[in-house]
Amino acid sequence: MKKDESLDNIRLDKWLWCARFYKTRALAASAIKGNKIRVNDLAVKAAKSIRIGDRVLIRKTPYQYSITILKLSKHRLSASQAALLYEEDAQSILAREELAKQIKADSASFPRTIGRPTKRNRREIIRFTRTNQNNDNSE
Repeated sequence: MKKDESLDNIRLDKWLWCARFYKTRALAASAIKGNKIRVNDLAVKAAKSIRIGDRVLIRKTPYQYSITILKLSKHRLSASQAALLYEEDAQSILAREELAKQIKADSASFPRTIGRPTKRNRREIIRFTRTNQNNDNSE
């Protein structure tokens, strides 16, 4: 096949790999099998042939992408060129940005731990839990 020939259709798992939604075709195929991908609001299989204009819903935890296919490619492209293969809905972009802000705000409220407690920290934890257990038993 020549480079200037355009494709009419391509396998869904291959297109997801080419568009850089997944690092490997196997990951794309397993996401499709796990019903994380829908084409035109239908559950599909990895071998489903997609065409230009198809609407694809991709759920990658925790985000959800709603895209329209603009171009087809047989080869994996650079990230900037891969972004030209599809167009994401404005509503989908806003929802992802809001979710990202919410996740960032939630993570700021959780205390950061350094890792495994030291011997001194463990002793403090043991003392604290023992005193709480003694107070609970005396009631």
